[in-house]
Amino acid sequence: MSNSFYFNLILFFLVAIIALEVLANRLRWPPAVAQLAGGALIALVPELPAFEIDPALVMEVFLPPLLMAGAYFTVWHEFRRHLGGILLLAIGAVLFTTLAVGLALHSFNPSLPWAACFALGAIVSPPDAIAAKAVLQRVALPRKLLVLLEGESLLNDATGLVLYKFSIVALLTGVFSLSGALETFAWLSVGGVLFGAAMGYLVFKTLRYLHGTELMVLASALPGWICYVVGEHIGVSGVIATVTYGMMLGWHQHEIMSATARRRGAAFWEIMIFIFESLVFIFIGLSLRGVWERVAHADKSLEAYGLEVLLVLAVVILSRFVWIFMVDGLARLIRKPHAAHGHSTWGESFVKSWAGMRGVVTLAAALAVPAQVPGRDLMLMCAFAVILVTVVVQGTTIGQVIRAFKLKASKHEHIYLNEPQVWARIEQAQFSVVNKLAYNEHGALMHPRLLEQYSYRQSLSDKHKHEDSLPDDLRKAHFNVVLAAVAAGREELLRLHRSGQIHDELLHLMERDLDIQEIAALHSRG
Repeated sequence: MSNSFYFNLILFFLVAIIALEVLANRLRWPPAVAQLAGGALIALVPELPAFEIDPALVMEVFLPPLLMAGAYFTVWHEFRRHLGGILLLAIGAVLFTTLAVGLALHSFNPSLPWAACFALGAIVSPPDAIAAKAVLQRVALPRKLLVLLEGESLLNDATGLVLYKFSIVALLTGVFSLSGALETFAWLSVGGVLFGAAMGYLVFKTLRYLHGTELMVLASALPGWICYVVGEHIGVSGVIATVTYGMMLGWHQHEIMSATARRRGAAFWEIMIFIFESLVFIFIGLSLRGVWERVAHADKSLEAYGLEVLLVLAVVILSRFVWIFMVDGLARLIRKPHAAHGHSTWGESFVKSWAGMRGVVTLAAALAVPAQVPGRDLMLMCAFAVILVTVVVQGTTIGQVIRAFKLKASKHEHIYLNEPQVWARIEQAQFSVVNKLAYNEHGALMHPRLLEQYSYRQSLSDKHKHEDSLPDDLRKAHFNVVLAAVAAGREELLRLHRSGQIHDELLHLMERDLDIQEIAALHSRG
């Protein structure tokens, strides 16, 4: 096929994304389910050639920006507060599932090597960041539960991929060293953090000297791919490096990026992430044809694979339930009564267990298994079955499960300032600056309208600071004095955030308003 054909095919996929998104909204499905089904239907078109996915290319193209986007909006205070629970899911649950799948499969089919059984366990064990984000963004969850699931999805790929690599090496060489595996895992993790942090530091220093909006957006986006590709090349975890860089960029972007770059960058990322997430699930659906053709020419029939696939699928789902209920149950026994708010309810434990959707990492790992590895066809069948069932069944029913346990999106656990209280602080800081700059060196009033405007806004915010919401009013900005006022407001906003008094969501919301004020002032100044 010509390059023109593949370009036209991509255009067709983009049109399909729009149609499938509309269909998902009409049927109230998670978009991932509609895209997965759409990709599978497209793959069955007789005239269409088999669509071969290069697993390394999929990982390098799609995974870094999607991981970085998730890390960029991670709430650092809550991530740090729940890091123990996140690691129990990202490392503990993945290890437990890998072990359970390996033991169950080898018991059922002793002729399959141990390493092959554990390789399959590593392939299907990590819930996918893309699948989790695509489903969780459509449901309302208690804040702690959302932090745990999103944090797990950012880190568990590294655990699964490391286990997978060691299992494949053991299969091909016949050698496995537990101590060597632990040392390598530690180096991959620590090295990934260090490399991601170093890349973040370099970007922060560079962005200060870039004044063009397009350059700023590009210079902040490219390191996501660089962290992954270079990290994997030098022998550290590209996943952890990318996540580390994304979290650093999300924390410091308020200080190093201009208002215009931040707003344009947000629009750029929203569109790109939407397209990438959609294409990933369409590609997974398209891969069904290739998996089916491989199994059709395999040594065993589809019926012979059936029991093994069902066994793996059952163990994958049940082992997550066992691990989460066991860990949460122990937490209830260990914690003191007055700390009861710190652990999960049984309903939350069930939702955490049901939210283990698999996706692109599972598919890419299965496709990357060398042809000479025993059980490769079974790995492909199991990988696709796990993705299909977890995304379609669990993804479409998680909303009902949440409602059944009467779980609601709760307010933040930490006591944060609300919007009226923060505006009262910001506009007090802005008024203080305007009050100084409104007069010239001789004491003559030069900006009476600005002084009157900011005085009124400050008094209005102070008046309403004890209410739940502010009255709808206009905040127009003017010229250099307004820019100084906006800078003072942003400084106060960041101070409140850095001291833990406001939540990241409110930070982004209010910073958007400050950015709009700054952009309007810059255009007015000319």
